[in-house]
Amino acid sequence: MVQEEIQERTELRTTRNLVSNSSSWISRNLKFLFLPKYRLNQLKPDIINKMDYIKKRHNRNWLKSPLTIVGIVIISIIVSIAVFDSWIAPYSYKDAAFAYFIDDWWKPPSHRHPLGTGLAGQDIFSRIIYGTRYSLIIAFTAVSISLVFGIALGMVSGYYGGWVDTFIMRIIDIILAFPGLVFAMAILAIWQSSIEKMIIILGIIGIPYYARLMRSSVMKTKEFEYISAAKVVGASNQRIMFRHILPNSFDPILISISFDIGRLIISIAILSFLGFGDYRYILWGDRIIDAAYNMWNAPWASFWPSAMIITTALGFMLLGDGLRDALDPRYQYKSI
Repeated sequence: MVQEEIQERTELRTTRNLVSNSSSWISRNLKFLFLPKYRLNQLKPDIINKMDYIKKRHNRNWLKSPLTIVGIVIISIIVSIAVFDSWIAPYSYKDAAFAYFIDDWWKPPSHRHPLGTGLAGQDIFSRIIYGTRYSLIIAFTAVSISLVFGIALGMVSGYYGGWVDTFIMRIIDIILAFPGLVFAMAILAIWQSSIEKMIIILGIIGIPYYARLMRSSVMKTKEFEYISAAKVVGASNQRIMFRHILPNSFDPILISISFDIGRLIISIAILSFLGFGDYRYILWGDRIIDAAYNMWNAPWASFWPSAMIITTALGFMLLGDGLRDALDPRYQYKSI
């Protein structure tokens, strides 16, 4: 009798557990069907946990990259110098740009002039500090112009295709047919060089690169199923382009921006070195050509501006490498 009672109780407990499990299973599925995002992270926990692990591991590796950290530190220092230039420079902007100190021409580094002096006795350290702001302003503004027009042209060309794509791409090919710096020097020689014209010309030169990059990204993205679904529900072309395609096509653009800023820093220095700068403003390449004629007697006059140009460009290049490792899936898979 005792064994029969124990067996009956065991069967009853098992039946209750099955009923409770089935009811809880039904309630969970009903909640999943009718409550948005109910236990979404438990839908496929193995896949989600694996992707979270990959993402965290990759971000941790990217943040621990020594070269990326060096690039971020360099850019932070350069931007701080541009913002607080008047506090850091030992001489005023007027003295560094327009004053003539006859007794101080080509003086070596000293306590009074930490990096020496150049032509007209102007302090090289002050000129480097004041030149940082204008070099960054030209580079960032030119990249902004290239970015806005390049993204617009590339998106329209890649999304609509057909004769629109052909027409825009032929114009882009015409601009690319001219070497960038040669085209800039020719226009500046005709227009008379100024910082505003330099920004416009460098911005126009960069438009084809962003247009082509955006076009290729749009042509890949518009073939995805969610774009077809947006068209089916009646979304307008503008909404599809700016709400669906642009956010998912911007990663290669973001990577290219950092590289492009470093390239423009060097281009600005080359133009100012060749005499296409603006006499009203201090640029890093202005006095390098003057110091080149006195290289053996005053090497510091050309060394320090050149080192500043290379260091700034290197900082943006290293940051671009870090962004590429973080945003480009091909590099993500290599680092896993």
